[in-house]
Amino acid sequence: MTHIKYTFLKRNEVLSKKVNRLRGMYDVTPEQVWVWQKIERIVTGILDRYGYQEIRFPVLEKTQLFHSAIGEVTDVVEKEMFSFESRKGESISMRPEGTASTVRLALQNGLLFNDPQKLWYNCPMFRYEKPQKGRNRQFSQVGVEVFGFEGPDVDAELLLMNRQMWQELGLKNVRLELNTLGTPACRTKYREVLIQYFEQHLDALDEEAKNRLYSNPMRILDSKNPAMKSVIASAPLIKDYLNQEAQNHFSELLAILDACDLEYQVNPKLVRGLDYYSHNVFEWITEDLGAQGTICAGGRYNKLVEMQGGKPTPATGFAMGVDRLVELIVDHKLWQPETQTDVYLIRDKVIPAETALKLSEKIRKATPGLKMMVNMGEASFKSQFKKADKSGAKFAIILGEAEMAAGNFSVKALQDRDFGQQQLSFEKMVSLLSSATQQ
Repeated sequence: MTHIKYTFLKRNEVLSKKVNRLRGMYDVTPEQVWVWQKIERIVTGILDRYGYQEIRFPVLEKTQLFHSAIGEVTDVVEKEMFSFESRKGESISMRPEGTASTVRLALQNGLLFNDPQKLWYNCPMFRYEKPQKGRNRQFSQVGVEVFGFEGPDVDAELLLMNRQMWQELGLKNVRLELNTLGTPACRTKYREVLIQYFEQHLDALDEEAKNRLYSNPMRILDSKNPAMKSVIASAPLIKDYLNQEAQNHFSELLAILDACDLEYQVNPKLVRGLDYYSHNVFEWITEDLGAQGTICAGGRYNKLVEMQGGKPTPATGFAMGVDRLVELIVDHKLWQPETQTDVYLIRDKVIPAETALKLSEKIRKATPGLKMMVNMGEASFKSQFKKADKSGAKFAIILGEAEMAAGNFSVKALQDRDFGQQQLSFEKMVSLLSSATQQ
């Protein structure tokens, strides 16, 4: 558990020193934020079309929630929690993932008493780990959690929905890896077999693997230590210890995916890092991000609701790393920057500011969706046109004495030379700007 010690600076110390952001955190500037916004629009739009509903939960939760849900012997709980004591001595943690909080929210608000639930969230998570490319201490996730559906059809829907997301985001080199962890009974039997196997190869295990041997031996299979590659490759596979229920569930899932022409690879070493998974687990992986290539992952967790004090409830879901999607799209220039401004309103110094602002409100009301900037302060026409060009606007509206006297508006195209500059009535100007926003 990582404890945060709070210190307080004197006022003059705060004012006299430049304060930078914390290590592993990040800023998103106006030049970058449009990528985040577009990803969120596409992904949440798909979720809405598939009938999923948004939820929101706190940044802070009781530490025990994550200990009981995620598992005591996991990297998240052992090493990566931002935890501290409240003034009353209660241990509190910043959320490291969303599934445990979703289960807590669903139980506390009575969502699981009657109808099945299809829920989603979009929020930052926090893990205290070594910052590196594709992995920060603050990271943003879109998560989906589904409750009350026992069959593999809803698991298939999640994966088909993922495929739709990659298509609409324009991602090409993404592959799906699947595995099954079976039922709890399967895992208990498999755990014993794994312990016996690794006990015979103790010399090949690193210290972390030895520490996990009797508490969570399946996590050894997920080790990235190249020195353990051969011993892990020869380890027993869980597929050989599945009961009929687990085999049927996984086979039915694969049959649905085949029928829907969704390509996948069965990876018998895929185990996921959290204790609450059972049955199907999966990862969507790209080779375009190097070592941190997983952009979406999830699976079933049928026992978690019961573990958290609810009635037995089948559940499944996934979490998608928005940060990695942004990195992938930006690094490979998959999208062209969006225009942040459609129209820039320029005014002569003799035209009062209130006149320009009143007109801008009238134009906005007549053209919903129009992105318009009004030049603020006093500046020459030359300076205002430079700002208009820099804004990326398609048109400039010029307010001068002659235009105001004639009751027309001078509209200049900043990107279309054929249009040039024209004098238009208010109605014709609105019609032009409306059509421009729809292109």
